[in-house]
Amino acid sequence: MTEGSFEGVEGVKIFTREWRPAGAARGVVVISHGLNAHSGLYEWAAQQFTSNGLAVHALDHRGRGRSEGERFFVKKFADWTKDLATFIDIVKTREPGLPVFLLGHSAGGVIACGYALEHQEEIAGLICEDFAYQVPAPDIALAIVKGISHVAPHARVFKLKNEDFSRDTAVVAALNADPLIANESQPSETMAELARADELLEKSFGQITLPLLILHGTADKVTKPSGSKEFYARAGSSDKTLKLYEGHFHDLLADVGKLEVMADIQAWIDAHLETVTRSGREQPNAAAASLQIRQPT
Repeated sequence: MTEGSFEGVEGVKIFTREWRPAGAARGVVVISHGLNAHSGLYEWAAQQFTSNGLAVHALDHRGRGRSEGERFFVKKFADWTKDLATFIDIVKTREPGLPVFLLGHSAGGVIACGYALEHQEEIAGLICEDFAYQVPAPDIALAIVKGISHVAPHARVFKLKNEDFSRDTAVVAALNADPLIANESQPSETMAELARADELLEKSFGQITLPLLILHGTADKVTKPSGSKEFYARAGSSDKTLKLYEGHFHDLLADVGKLEVMADIQAWIDAHLETVTRSGREQPNAAAASLQIRQPT
């Protein structure tokens, strides 16, 4: 793994990590993390991808991990998507000619979808894991948060429980001990921007036509599987797959049963790499839409 950085919106320094396979890469995975997370938590996933010949690039979103910016704060949702666009442009320059797959987890999936709406031609496929399109909070609570954001944008109004991310006690203990997410709580403006982004996506799902892999744990307490189901139903892509994992928690790649999830992701990427190889260019394949429900692990 090597570390790097680039200049994001308004000159904020964005920290990055890169993992490379032993030989020549045959494709690229870009990772967009969610809340209570940073790029360093994807070491295991990166090792799995690189062992399959894929280069992996991940960033710490502004204000998170080792990136600069006010802790956990974002002024505009577009700051996130513009940072991601700059990062993917850099990655594509470093990996010329290779198909790029964008993997977004939770709020990082919302950021990835926002990016995809404007840059679908830049990536070969979009993978959304436990997509934060719908959350358990009632509409009135979200309306109150948006109201607070106008008068106290930096007020801390929301905190996730690390115990809801994984059934693996070692993972939870590591999250609780991680100084980069210690006492993480979300400012009202950050939550309001995510809520507004979800409202925009609700109107825009039909515009997303690139290959989609949507994954969700049915026991997720942080985000609602119904949001991923709606995304699957309304997405404009003819090449889309929804996989539901019975009993799995919020972070599928850090939960019990993560090997099964990773195998599904790898198989999907492999199938789309074969399509790219056959065609000689990045384009959606003609795979039919599919829904799969995995039994408890």
